[in-house]
Amino acid sequence: MLIGIPKERYPGEARVSIIPSGLPALLEAGYEVVVEAGAGDDAHFSDDEYRNCGASIAPDAQSLYQQADIILKIRAPQDEETGLLREDSTLICILDPWFNLPLLKKLAERRIRTFTMDLIPRTTRAQSMDVLSSMGAIAGYRAVLAGAMALPQYFPMLMTAAGTIHPARVFVIGAGVAGLMAISTARRLGAVVEAYDTRAEVKEQVESLGAHFVEFDLPTEDSKATGGYAKQQSEDFYRKQQEQMTAKVSQADLIITTASIPGKASPRLITKEMLHLMKKGSVIVDLATERGGNVEGSVKNEKIYLDGVTLIGYIDHHSRVPVHASQLLTRNLTSFLQNMTDNGSLVVNLEDDIINATLVIDEGEVRHEGLKAALEGGKN
Repeated sequence: MLIGIPKERYPGEARVSIIPSGLPALLEAGYEVVVEAGAGDDAHFSDDEYRNCGASIAPDAQSLYQQADIILKIRAPQDEETGLLREDSTLICILDPWFNLPLLKKLAERRIRTFTMDLIPRTTRAQSMDVLSSMGAIAGYRAVLAGAMALPQYFPMLMTAAGTIHPARVFVIGAGVAGLMAISTARRLGAVVEAYDTRAEVKEQVESLGAHFVEFDLPTEDSKATGGYAKQQSEDFYRKQQEQMTAKVSQADLIITTASIPGKASPRLITKEMLHLMKKGSVIVDLATERGGNVEGSVKNEKIYLDGVTLIGYIDHHSRVPVHASQLLTRNLTSFLQNMTDNGSLVVNLEDDIINATLVIDEGEVRHEGLKAALEGGKN
């Protein structure tokens, strides 16, 4: 079977799904690989590097899609790509299906067998395939760097002949993969760090990184959903959370918000009233703007100033370090593909929990019950 590696067409996307050093694993598994010309350019991998590692080069997207039996992508296909996919071919990507229902319908109509990497179960066996963890770590790291560059003060404590500079105070909301990386990065830069999460069990992880775990008078027994993610809470819960969080928000120089709920809009954690209480010149990096944002007023892919506070809503933190982001994605995708490969052919065993969780379209049908119900209900 022939694997196709297209150039990503999502605006601002610099990553590539497979880097040259990842090709030998696919070739050894029995596949052939074709790469679209220029697919790795933005991630600093040349066509010659792909050729030297055993791939052929397709001159354009149409040529690649016509040849390939399996397409390995990062982002969901754009409109111009969907029509190029061969009927009965296989697509593996980060589809974000709950927010791409019209695309899901089109893929089903074209009988494109579709696996979405953002539904990988968070189990020990699936760790090497977990794209959300790989990219979340990068986002947490980059969020702190972006915040530090926007903050009009030093991060570390400095004692100089001209006086003492006190360390920046950083408040991280959400202690998942992105939050924990943000904590460790801010600590390495010398900040005093506090962190909060609705899941009380992450307290030990937060404190092991040298941060103080903030606890509010809120119920935590029902805070974790299947797979270890935070669970969506009631409006009353979020209102009480905002009330108790206000004091911490007002003391912070930099806030990193990372709260997201799979398949749901991002919970609103910081209101404009809370922004008004923050120190002038303080910064918030909202990592959840792609789903509406954790901060009232933050704007997807923009850096704005609101009531004296800098709000950073970039969603392309991973693309700003495309070399290592692409390297990690290569491992995720090749591990996923190898898990269902036998002598260069796909073996779709639905008794495998990883395959069963990620296969959303097969034989022209949406097989994920929740997504099927959403399509039948006319949601988009």
